[in-house]
Amino acid sequence: MPKKIRRVVTGHNKAGKAVVLMDGDAPNAKVRPGTGLVSTLLWVTDTAPAKLSDKDLADREIGITPPIHGTILRILEIPAGAHRTPEQLAAIRAARANEAAHAPSNLQHDLTSRHPGMHRTESVDYALVLSGEVYMLLDDESETHLKTGDVVVMQGTYHAWANRGDQPCMIAFILVGAEVPWKK
Repeated sequence: MPKKIRRVVTGHNKAGKAVVLMDGDAPNAKVRPGTGLVSTLLWVTDTAPAKLSDKDLADREIGITPPIHGTILRILEIPAGAHRTPEQLAAIRAARANEAAHAPSNLQHDLTSRHPGMHRTESVDYALVLSGEVYMLLDDESETHLKTGDVVVMQGTYHAWANRGDQPCMIAFILVGAEVPWKK
């Protein structure tokens, strides 16, 4: 069962005083087909500088990548994967292939890599491991073990996440749209 994420959003009342606009479980949580990965979208901005809003800016479908001049805040719950069956791994590969076939141009997948989740986004990503452990896999075949409290700054690199443990891993991601050298 995915962990609920409490989201508190502040803003201003008509008198200009700070108030809580929203407080409760973040409603935009999706389970990725075949993988069991839960993605909870917490907030999106479309521009920089960002525009303040009293509307729920996460109440939309956005995909993985942020707007080119915007941001995304999301939390991923990566399920434990130490004991996945061959059938589960095949389902993950099939789900990723389907995702790649329908991906926008600012999200690239590498379905020939060692991991079915290998992808890159046109963004600078700040990843904060909130709980658990995970391996960050890069397309140079390197692996970096990350644990609670570790932070990654990713700059448009091909990567995948592998939870080889017996507990879920929670990672908060802040994605900032970026201009990338492979599109110049």
